[in-house]
Amino acid sequence: MRKADLVNQISEKTGIPKVDVLVTLETMFKEVKDTLAGGENIYIRGFGSFITKKRAAKIGRNIKKNIAVHIPEHYIPAFKPAKEFVAEVKKLVEIKPDPGPGEDA
Repeated sequence: MRKADLVNQISEKTGIPKVDVLVTLETMFKEVKDTLAGGENIYIRGFGSFITKKRAAKIGRNIKKNIAVHIPEHYIPAFKPAKEFVAEVKKLVEIKPDPGPGEDA
């Protein structure tokens, strides 16, 4: 699903014009980025957490020049889904086994 598809679905389900949904969605994305860039995490009960993870400094390798490169410690954004969210997705994704030959469905 792309952002345009998401905007269309939200618009259809709520009756809010697509332009308003797009502006709201873009504002939400911007706030998530700004908040994480400011070093603060976002916790949404029942959905998940947008957090920053610290990556330790390490030595990498430039394979073209075959030299060691120092990679400083840095932070990366991450999403950790809530337990309820994970459980709901697991329920939907479970694949039911096909009945074997001679078995009824």
